[in-house]
Amino acid sequence: MSDDRASDASYRATLSGDELRRIDDWWRACNYLSVGMIYLRDNPLLREPLKVEHVKHRLLGHWGASPALSFVWAHLNRVIKRDDLDVIFMAGPGHGAPGVLGPVYLEGTYSEVYPDKSEDAEGMQKFFKQFSFPGHIGSHVTPETPGSIHEGGELGYSLSHAYGAALDNPDLIVACVVGDGEAETGPLATAWHSNKFINPVRDGTVLPILNLNGYKIANPTILSRISHGELKALFEGYGYTPYFVEGSEPSEMHQKMADTLDTVIAEIRAIHERTRASGTPERPRWPMIVLRTPKGWTGPKEIKGHKVEGSWRSHQVPFSDVSGNPANLELLESWLRSYKADELFDDNGRLLAELRELAPQGPRRMSANPHANGGILRRELKLPDFRDYAVDVTHAGKVLRENTLPLGQFLRDTMRCNMNTFRVFGPDETASNRLQSIYEVSKKVWMADMLPEDDDGGELAHDGRVMEMLSEHTLMGWLEGYLLSGRHGFFHTYEAFAHVVDSMFNQHAKWLDVCKNHVPWRASVASENILLSSTVWRQDHNGFSHQDPGFIDLVTNKSPSVTRVYLPPDANTLLVVADQCLRSTDCINVIVADKQKHLQFTTIDEAVVHCAKGMGVWRRASNDEDMEPDAVMASCGDVATQEALAATAILRERLPELRLRFVNVVDLFRMQPVSEHPHGSSEREFDSLFTVDKPVIFNFHGYPWLIHKLAYRFRNHENLHVRGYTEKGNINTPLELAILNKVDRFNLVLDVLDRVPRLQGRTAHLREDMRNAIILNINYAHEHGTDSPEISEWVWPY
Repeated sequence: MSDDRASDASYRATLSGDELRRIDDWWRACNYLSVGMIYLRDNPLLREPLKVEHVKHRLLGHWGASPALSFVWAHLNRVIKRDDLDVIFMAGPGHGAPGVLGPVYLEGTYSEVYPDKSEDAEGMQKFFKQFSFPGHIGSHVTPETPGSIHEGGELGYSLSHAYGAALDNPDLIVACVVGDGEAETGPLATAWHSNKFINPVRDGTVLPILNLNGYKIANPTILSRISHGELKALFEGYGYTPYFVEGSEPSEMHQKMADTLDTVIAEIRAIHERTRASGTPERPRWPMIVLRTPKGWTGPKEIKGHKVEGSWRSHQVPFSDVSGNPANLELLESWLRSYKADELFDDNGRLLAELRELAPQGPRRMSANPHANGGILRRELKLPDFRDYAVDVTHAGKVLRENTLPLGQFLRDTMRCNMNTFRVFGPDETASNRLQSIYEVSKKVWMADMLPEDDDGGELAHDGRVMEMLSEHTLMGWLEGYLLSGRHGFFHTYEAFAHVVDSMFNQHAKWLDVCKNHVPWRASVASENILLSSTVWRQDHNGFSHQDPGFIDLVTNKSPSVTRVYLPPDANTLLVVADQCLRSTDCINVIVADKQKHLQFTTIDEAVVHCAKGMGVWRRASNDEDMEPDAVMASCGDVATQEALAATAILRERLPELRLRFVNVVDLFRMQPVSEHPHGSSEREFDSLFTVDKPVIFNFHGYPWLIHKLAYRFRNHENLHVRGYTEKGNINTPLELAILNKVDRFNLVLDVLDRVPRLQGRTAHLREDMRNAIILNINYAHEHGTDSPEISEWVWPY
């Protein structure tokens, strides 16, 4: 590997001797706390010789990344205090939590939030013991950590979260430390391009700090093993101006970091002054820092002939056998005493006054910055009246409309009313998902080069507020950073490709769950609203690869306190649901609604009532008034509802004596007991709709087993027969795809005939007609490439 690091600029001795001493002392205190968190449960300041009983039985946590994190924190504090900067800290290497928790404790914020973890020896003992300890906090930068909106260890989301927090925050700097292992992930790789979407006139700044410590868990990292020139060229190619801070000798590294930060902050200020004075946006080469330090910096150099500092062996706990190994106990004590804690903390165990002065005050502390507890800053959206966008449904089931088109108009005016606090995020699909009305208010933000042809429908603008990039990871990360720092947003994507962000959804749901139920000092944030469109049942041109309704299965695995799933059957119910979701907090709302034309069934007033209930009887499709039905036909989802209604129409025409009840479900979690989900149904509610002993034919948008998973505890579950997507499809017409998965009207009729005992032996001709219809319609599709007019032009006959 060639190495041309010497080509970089020299560094000034920015810090005076006293400044250097004090900042190094503060950093040593952080490192002492980091080791103490991992190892100690008692004797926090080593006021007596270290004994086995002072050490935790289980040694958990990660040392390797921690020293570099607290090193960055210490130096950021210097410029924050000097220049009165507004900065939050994003720790990508979440396994380096001790390197964040230590600074948070030294700044006093931890003791303010958790008074029992006081700034004295007793509080420090509790602070140490709680770390990665049963009944207390985890080993990541969890929601319990003041100053954090990113747990870390999430495999690549730190940079996109950072950029999301910077949007519409003109005075904010987000210092984002990216781990070099994290930098190998796909989400992080695409997130480097976020600098092309930052408008320096109105947005804040992200300062990426790539920490090259050389190793992951057991392997070297890619970026640490390429030449300096190649690394520099890589980030220049991404559009950054990289500054390199490299070494291991503390005094030299302090001077390098101080000088580099001064240069970087001056560069950021110059960009803002230039662009904001002129009001002219540009895409500057934003600065970034490459910080190359040893993994496990300041830890044991070598153990039993094996290199530790600067190797993968320092990733987690450098040595764990302490209770049964006197040599390791001695090594631990020597390591702890190397930081000279008695020179850093007073007799009571509090950080010395001259060192406490290094941290900023009040909300300027990164650990207490209000942007990192975004609910404090959140303001309610100013929402237009969704009724103004309603589809006219004078005659139910007679008119075709694109369900998401009115939603786009509603979102357009939501953005118009909230031009600094609301954004829409989607991967190059805004128009495809029929949300293009948004462009009437704000176009797509684009800070890169523009061509003349972009004026012809390209919808690009430097001051746009619609975020489009063909990376669901980056988009979701932007949205989460935007929400967690106090704003509102809406994300949409094709249903099948929502799985790209499965892990991001999981992590955000866990974060919200902990915040909502276990961290009372965190204020409520706006909900994450996700629209899944271009759905499984309308993939005539894309085929099998685009047919997957399984994202909602994932959602049902997460905490019921933060998950909601809605499947509105038409445009008006979609408007009502969207309004509810945009008003909600601390949840992830998933809305499934197709973009193609569908029959419209509910007036806006009916939609309001129906959505308030979450599920209910559609009287227009039922004929069981004041009596028990012979069967219940139920539906959930737009196409599923239309096919179920068509089946009901056939049955009512051919078997008028058959008593049918039609139930539609909008809120999926109504299919679960209320004991399992706050939107669930009581046994009495469920039984009143679905009966206790009659057959229920349930036509579902997604995988059929999901309904069984939700409803299995209800009494009539044994009579619940669910149809849904069963992985059968390709380039099919809409009805052909429905037939292949048996969610079509003809198979649903057969399902009813099979399950109503009194019909046995009386319906041979109707059965034959349904089987014939299935064959004829498949043949028609294969011959003509479309469904027959009888199907494509069908309307509700009643």
